[in-house]
Amino acid sequence: MNQIKNETVLIGGTGYVGSVVSEYFNFKDKAVTIIDNNIYQKNITTNSKNQYLNYDIRDHKKILNLDFSDKNIVFLAGLVGDPITKKYPNESKDINEVSIVKFINGITNYKKLIFISTCSNYGLSKSQHPLTEDDPLNPISLYSKSKVAVENFLIDSKKDYTILRFATAFGHSNNMRFDLTLNEFTALQYFNKHIEVYDYETSRPYCHVMDFANIIEKVISSKQELVNKQIFNVGSNQNNISKKNLIKIISEKTGASNFTLVENSKDKRNYIVDFSKVSNILGFSPRFTIEDGIQEIIANLKNDKYGLAVNFELLTNYFGNYEIPPTPLRDV
Repeated sequence: MNQIKNETVLIGGTGYVGSVVSEYFNFKDKAVTIIDNNIYQKNITTNSKNQYLNYDIRDHKKILNLDFSDKNIVFLAGLVGDPITKKYPNESKDINEVSIVKFINGITNYKKLIFISTCSNYGLSKSQHPLTEDDPLNPISLYSKSKVAVENFLIDSKKDYTILRFATAFGHSNNMRFDLTLNEFTALQYFNKHIEVYDYETSRPYCHVMDFANIIEKVISSKQELVNKQIFNVGSNQNNISKKNLIKIISEKTGASNFTLVENSKDKRNYIVDFSKVSNILGFSPRFTIEDGIQEIIANLKNDKYGLAVNFELLTNYFGNYEIPPTPLRDV
Protein backbone atom coordinates (compact mmCIF):
# COMPACT_ATOMS: atom_id res chain seq x y z
CA MET A 1 0.00 0.00 0.00
CA ASN A 2 1.29 3.47 -0.90
CA GLN A 3 1.73 5.83 2.02
CA ILE A 4 1.32 9.59 1.87
CA LYS A 5 4.76 11.08 2.40
CA ASN A 6 4.08 14.81 2.71
CA GLU A 7 1.98 16.95 5.03
CA THR A 8 0.07 18.74 2.24
CA VAL A 9 -1.95 16.62 -0.17
CA LEU A 10 -3.29 18.10 -3.42
CA ILE A 11 -6.10 15.97 -4.77
CA GLY A 12 -6.16 17.13 -8.36
CA GLY A 13 -2.71 18.67 -8.45
CA THR A 14 -1.77 18.50 -12.14
CA GLY A 15 -4.32 20.93 -13.60
CA TYR A 16 -4.31 24.65 -14.28
CA VAL A 17 -4.59 25.69 -10.62
CA GLY A 18 -3.09 22.60 -8.98
CA SER A 19 0.21 22.80 -10.84
CA VAL A 20 0.64 26.43 -9.70
CA VAL A 21 -0.15 25.47 -6.11
CA SER A 22 2.41 22.66 -6.12
CA GLU A 23 5.10 24.92 -7.58
CA TYR A 24 4.26 27.66 -5.07
CA PHE A 25 4.69 25.26 -2.16
CA ASN A 26 7.92 23.90 -3.65
CA PHE A 27 9.24 27.46 -3.95
CA LYS A 28 8.53 27.84 -0.22
CA ASP A 29 10.57 24.65 0.25
CA LYS A 30 7.48 22.61 1.11
CA ALA A 31 6.97 19.27 -0.57
CA VAL A 32 3.49 18.10 -1.56
CA THR A 33 1.81 14.84 -2.40
CA ILE A 34 -0.23 14.99 -5.62
CA ILE A 35 -3.09 12.57 -6.15
CA ASP A 36 -4.37 12.80 -9.72
CA ASN A 37 -5.17 10.45 -12.59
CA ASN A 38 -3.84 13.07 -15.05
CA ILE A 39 -6.34 12.07 -17.74
CA TYR A 40 -5.21 14.87 -20.05
CA GLN A 41 -1.53 13.96 -19.75
CA LYS A 42 -0.59 17.35 -18.36
CA ASN A 43 2.96 18.38 -17.71
CA ILE A 44 3.80 17.30 -14.16
CA THR A 45 6.57 19.44 -12.72
CA THR A 46 9.20 17.12 -11.35
CA ASN A 47 10.45 17.75 -7.86
CA SER A 48 12.30 15.01 -6.08
CA LYS A 49 10.62 15.86 -2.78
CA ASN A 50 7.09 15.66 -4.20
CA GLN A 51 5.12 12.42 -4.33
CA TYR A 52 2.79 11.62 -7.21
CA LEU A 53 0.07 8.98 -6.89
CA ASN A 54 -1.79 8.16 -10.10
CA TYR A 55 -5.22 7.56 -8.54
CA ASP A 56 -8.70 8.27 -9.83
CA ILE A 57 -10.99 9.82 -7.20
CA ARG A 58 -13.71 7.39 -8.25
CA ASP A 59 -11.46 4.49 -7.28
CA HIS A 60 -12.73 4.57 -3.72
CA LYS A 61 -11.25 1.30 -2.51
CA LYS A 62 -7.80 2.47 -3.51
CA ILE A 63 -7.90 6.11 -2.46
CA LEU A 64 -9.61 5.45 0.87
CA ASN A 65 -6.95 2.88 1.66
CA LEU A 66 -4.48 5.73 2.04
CA ASP A 67 -3.74 7.09 5.50
CA PHE A 68 -4.57 10.80 5.66
CA SER A 69 -3.73 11.13 9.36
CA ASP A 70 -2.32 14.56 10.20
CA LYS A 71 -2.44 15.64 6.55
CA ASN A 72 -3.74 18.87 5.06
CA ILE A 73 -6.02 17.89 2.19
CA VAL A 74 -6.67 20.39 -0.61
CA PHE A 75 -9.45 19.10 -2.84
CA LEU A 76 -9.05 20.50 -6.37
CA ALA A 77 -10.03 17.48 -8.45
CA GLY A 78 -12.98 17.36 -10.83
CA LEU A 79 -14.29 18.02 -14.31
CA VAL A 80 -13.85 21.77 -14.40
CA GLY A 81 -16.10 24.26 -16.13
CA ASP A 82 -19.45 24.41 -17.87
CA PRO A 83 -18.67 22.97 -21.34
CA ILE A 84 -17.35 19.58 -20.27
CA THR A 85 -19.89 19.08 -17.49
CA LYS A 86 -22.72 19.95 -19.87
CA LYS A 87 -21.36 17.48 -22.43
CA TYR A 88 -20.93 14.67 -19.87
CA PRO A 89 -23.67 15.23 -17.25
CA ASN A 90 -23.63 11.72 -15.79
CA GLU A 91 -19.86 11.56 -15.48
CA SER A 92 -19.85 15.08 -14.10
CA LYS A 93 -22.25 14.27 -11.29
CA ASP A 94 -20.32 11.09 -10.49
CA ILE A 95 -16.92 12.82 -10.39
CA ASN A 96 -17.79 16.28 -9.07
CA GLU A 97 -20.38 15.28 -6.51
CA VAL A 98 -20.94 11.59 -5.71
CA SER A 99 -17.26 10.60 -5.56
CA ILE A 100 -16.23 13.67 -3.59
CA VAL A 101 -18.94 13.13 -0.99
CA LYS A 102 -17.96 9.48 -0.66
CA PHE A 103 -14.30 10.44 -0.27
CA ILE A 104 -15.01 13.04 2.40
CA ASN A 105 -17.31 10.63 4.22
CA GLY A 106 -14.57 8.00 4.27
CA ILE A 107 -11.59 9.99 5.54
CA THR A 108 -10.70 10.37 9.21
CA ASN A 109 -7.91 11.82 11.34
CA TYR A 110 -6.84 14.46 8.85
CA LYS A 111 -5.49 17.83 9.94
CA LYS A 112 -7.41 20.19 7.63
CA LEU A 113 -9.70 19.70 4.66
CA ILE A 114 -9.88 22.58 2.18
CA PHE A 115 -12.60 22.19 -0.43
CA ILE A 116 -12.12 24.39 -3.48
CA SER A 117 -15.48 25.74 -4.60
CA THR A 118 -16.43 28.64 -6.87
CA CYS A 119 -18.05 32.07 -6.85
CA SER A 120 -20.08 30.78 -9.82
CA ASN A 121 -22.32 29.34 -7.13
CA TYR A 122 -23.91 32.80 -6.87
CA GLY A 123 -25.08 32.40 -10.47
CA LEU A 124 -27.52 35.02 -11.65
CA SER A 125 -27.80 37.70 -9.00
CA LYS A 126 -29.97 40.82 -8.91
CA SER A 127 -28.55 41.89 -5.58
CA GLN A 128 -27.90 45.59 -5.11
CA HIS A 129 -24.88 44.87 -2.94
CA PRO A 130 -21.73 42.76 -3.38
CA LEU A 131 -22.43 39.17 -2.35
CA THR A 132 -21.09 37.87 0.92
CA GLU A 133 -20.68 34.28 2.04
CA ASP A 134 -24.09 34.51 3.74
CA ASP A 135 -26.02 35.48 0.62
CA PRO A 136 -28.19 32.84 -1.07
CA LEU A 137 -26.66 30.72 -3.82
CA ASN A 138 -28.25 30.43 -7.24
CA PRO A 139 -26.14 27.98 -9.28
CA ILE A 140 -26.97 27.82 -12.99
CA SER A 141 -24.52 25.30 -14.45
CA LEU A 142 -24.19 21.64 -13.58
CA TYR A 143 -20.63 22.39 -12.49
CA SER A 144 -21.68 24.92 -9.85
CA LYS A 145 -24.69 22.84 -8.78
CA SER A 146 -22.32 20.02 -7.86
CA LYS A 147 -20.10 22.45 -5.97
CA VAL A 148 -23.12 23.63 -3.98
CA ALA A 149 -24.14 20.04 -3.29
CA VAL A 150 -20.72 19.25 -1.80
CA GLU A 151 -20.77 22.49 0.20
CA ASN A 152 -24.16 21.56 1.65
CA PHE A 153 -22.93 18.09 2.49
CA LEU A 154 -19.97 19.52 4.39
CA ILE A 155 -22.12 22.06 6.24
CA ASP A 156 -24.57 19.37 7.33
CA SER A 157 -21.83 16.91 8.29
CA LYS A 158 -19.79 16.65 11.45
CA LYS A 159 -16.58 16.98 9.46
CA ASP A 160 -13.98 19.71 9.90
CA TYR A 161 -13.59 21.75 6.71
CA THR A 162 -12.83 25.08 5.08
CA ILE A 163 -14.60 26.06 1.86
CA LEU A 164 -12.87 28.47 -0.51
CA ARG A 165 -15.09 29.97 -3.21
CA PHE A 166 -12.62 30.99 -5.89
CA ALA A 167 -13.26 33.90 -8.23
CA THR A 168 -12.73 33.31 -11.96
CA ALA A 169 -9.09 32.36 -12.41
CA PHE A 170 -6.54 34.07 -14.63
CA GLY A 171 -2.79 34.17 -15.10
CA HIS A 172 0.06 31.93 -16.16
CA SER A 173 0.31 28.23 -15.37
CA ASN A 174 2.59 25.57 -16.80
CA ASN A 175 -0.64 23.72 -17.55
CA MET A 176 -2.24 26.69 -19.21
CA ARG A 177 -5.93 27.20 -19.93
CA PHE A 178 -7.04 29.72 -22.53
CA ASP A 179 -10.73 28.95 -22.15
CA LEU A 180 -10.95 31.29 -19.15
CA THR A 181 -12.32 34.73 -19.94
CA LEU A 182 -9.33 36.97 -19.23
CA ASN A 183 -6.78 34.51 -20.64
CA GLU A 184 -8.89 33.83 -23.73
CA PHE A 185 -9.69 37.46 -24.55
CA THR A 186 -6.05 38.49 -24.08
CA ALA A 187 -4.68 35.77 -26.36
CA LEU A 188 -7.26 36.37 -29.09
CA GLN A 189 -6.71 40.11 -29.10
CA TYR A 190 -2.94 39.63 -29.05
CA PHE A 191 -3.29 37.64 -32.28
CA ASN A 192 -5.91 40.11 -33.54
CA LYS A 193 -8.60 37.43 -33.74
CA HIS A 194 -12.19 38.61 -33.63
CA ILE A 195 -14.17 38.10 -30.42
CA GLU A 196 -17.91 38.29 -29.95
CA VAL A 197 -18.38 39.41 -26.35
CA TYR A 198 -21.73 38.04 -25.20
CA ASP A 199 -23.52 39.30 -22.09
CA TYR A 200 -21.07 42.19 -21.98
CA GLU A 201 -22.86 44.03 -19.17
CA THR A 202 -22.57 41.06 -16.79
CA SER A 203 -19.93 41.21 -14.08
CA ARG A 204 -17.89 38.75 -12.09
CA PRO A 205 -14.72 38.75 -9.99
CA TYR A 206 -11.30 37.55 -11.11
CA CYS A 207 -8.26 36.29 -9.22
CA HIS A 208 -4.76 35.23 -10.23
CA VAL A 209 -3.83 31.56 -9.77
CA MET A 210 -0.80 32.53 -7.70
CA ASP A 211 -3.09 34.30 -5.26
CA PHE A 212 -5.11 31.11 -4.98
CA ALA A 213 -1.94 29.30 -3.94
CA ASN A 214 -1.27 31.99 -1.36
CA ILE A 215 -4.71 31.69 0.29
CA ILE A 216 -4.39 27.90 0.48
CA GLU A 217 -1.09 28.36 2.30
CA LYS A 218 -2.73 30.89 4.64
CA VAL A 219 -5.57 28.53 5.54
CA ILE A 220 -3.13 25.70 6.26
CA SER A 221 -0.97 27.90 8.50
CA SER A 222 -3.92 29.57 10.29
CA LYS A 223 -5.21 28.49 13.67
CA GLN A 224 -8.00 25.96 13.35
CA GLU A 225 -10.50 28.15 15.20
CA LEU A 226 -10.14 30.83 12.51
CA VAL A 227 -10.85 28.60 9.52
CA ASN A 228 -12.76 25.55 10.70
CA LYS A 229 -16.29 25.27 9.31
CA GLN A 230 -15.80 28.59 7.53
CA ILE A 231 -16.56 29.67 3.97
CA PHE A 232 -14.43 32.34 2.31
CA ASN A 233 -14.91 34.13 -0.98
CA VAL A 234 -11.42 34.35 -2.50
CA GLY A 235 -10.54 37.32 -4.71
CA SER A 236 -10.42 41.09 -4.41
CA ASN A 237 -13.05 43.80 -4.64
CA GLN A 238 -10.97 45.71 -7.20
CA ASN A 239 -11.07 42.73 -9.57
CA ASN A 240 -14.87 42.77 -9.89
CA ILE A 241 -15.43 43.84 -13.48
CA SER A 242 -17.90 43.60 -16.36
CA LYS A 243 -16.97 41.85 -19.60
CA LYS A 244 -17.33 45.15 -21.43
CA ASN A 245 -14.78 46.89 -19.22
CA LEU A 246 -12.49 43.86 -19.24
CA ILE A 247 -12.28 43.72 -23.04
CA LYS A 248 -11.62 47.47 -23.14
CA ILE A 249 -8.61 47.11 -20.83
CA ILE A 250 -7.34 44.16 -22.88
CA SER A 251 -7.79 46.19 -26.06
CA GLU A 252 -5.70 49.01 -24.60
CA LYS A 253 -2.93 46.65 -23.50
CA THR A 254 -2.76 44.66 -26.74
CA GLY A 255 -3.39 47.56 -29.11
CA ALA A 256 -6.16 45.56 -30.79
CA SER A 257 -9.88 46.30 -30.88
CA ASN A 258 -11.08 43.35 -32.90
CA PHE A 259 -14.22 42.61 -30.90
CA THR A 260 -17.97 43.11 -31.05
CA LEU A 261 -20.29 43.58 -28.10
CA VAL A 262 -23.25 41.25 -28.66
CA GLU A 263 -26.66 41.53 -27.04
CA ASN A 264 -27.48 37.81 -27.24
CA SER A 265 -27.16 35.75 -24.09
CA LYS A 266 -24.91 32.71 -23.81
CA ASP A 267 -23.82 32.99 -20.19
CA LYS A 268 -26.26 34.61 -17.78
CA ARG A 269 -24.01 34.51 -14.73
CA ASN A 270 -23.83 37.94 -13.19
CA TYR A 271 -22.49 38.61 -9.72
CA ILE A 272 -20.31 41.08 -7.86
CA VAL A 273 -18.69 39.53 -4.82
CA ASP A 274 -17.57 40.92 -1.48
CA PHE A 275 -14.18 39.69 -0.27
CA SER A 276 -14.07 41.47 3.10
CA LYS A 277 -14.26 38.31 5.21
CA VAL A 278 -11.10 36.67 3.88
CA SER A 279 -9.28 39.99 4.21
CA ASN A 280 -10.48 40.73 7.75
CA ILE A 281 -10.06 37.24 9.21
CA LEU A 282 -7.01 35.92 7.35
CA GLY A 283 -5.35 39.14 6.22
CA PHE A 284 -5.52 37.98 2.61
CA SER A 285 -4.94 40.61 -0.04
CA PRO A 286 -4.35 39.45 -3.63
CA ARG A 287 -1.10 40.72 -5.17
CA PHE A 288 -2.16 40.58 -8.81
CA THR A 289 -4.55 42.95 -10.54
CA ILE A 290 -6.40 42.32 -13.77
CA GLU A 291 -3.88 44.54 -15.53
CA ASP A 292 -1.02 42.46 -14.11
CA GLY A 293 -2.54 39.29 -15.50
CA ILE A 294 -3.10 40.76 -18.96
CA GLN A 295 0.47 42.05 -19.14
CA GLU A 296 1.84 38.71 -17.90
CA ILE A 297 0.07 36.77 -20.65
CA ILE A 298 1.07 39.29 -23.32
CA ALA A 299 4.71 39.01 -22.23
CA ASN A 300 4.55 35.21 -22.34
CA LEU A 301 2.96 35.28 -25.78
CA LYS A 302 5.70 37.62 -27.02
CA ASN A 303 8.32 35.20 -25.70
CA ASP A 304 6.38 32.28 -27.25
CA LYS A 305 6.01 30.70 -23.83
CA TYR A 306 3.12 28.60 -25.10
CA GLY A 307 4.56 27.66 -28.49
CA LEU A 308 1.89 29.56 -30.42
CA ALA A 309 3.95 31.97 -32.52
CA VAL A 310 4.47 29.69 -35.50
CA ASN A 311 1.08 27.99 -35.48
CA PHE A 312 -1.76 29.96 -33.94
CA GLU A 313 -4.08 26.99 -34.33
CA LEU A 314 -2.20 25.37 -31.45
CA LEU A 315 -4.16 27.76 -29.26
CA THR A 316 -7.14 25.45 -29.64
CA ASN A 317 -5.21 22.89 -27.61
CA TYR A 318 -5.46 25.24 -24.65
CA PHE A 319 -9.18 25.94 -24.93
CA GLY A 320 -10.05 23.13 -22.54
CA ASN A 321 -10.27 19.54 -23.63
CA TYR A 322 -13.97 18.83 -23.67
CA GLU A 323 -13.54 15.12 -24.29
CA ILE A 324 -13.05 12.63 -21.49
CA PRO A 325 -10.37 10.11 -22.46
CA PRO A 326 -11.14 6.49 -21.55
CA THR A 327 -9.76 5.87 -18.06
CA PRO A 328 -10.69 2.36 -16.95
CA LEU A 329 -10.87 2.08 -13.19
CA ARG A 330 -9.37 -0.68 -11.13
CA ASP A 331 -10.48 -2.14 -7.79
CA VAL A 332 -13.83 -0.37 -7.90
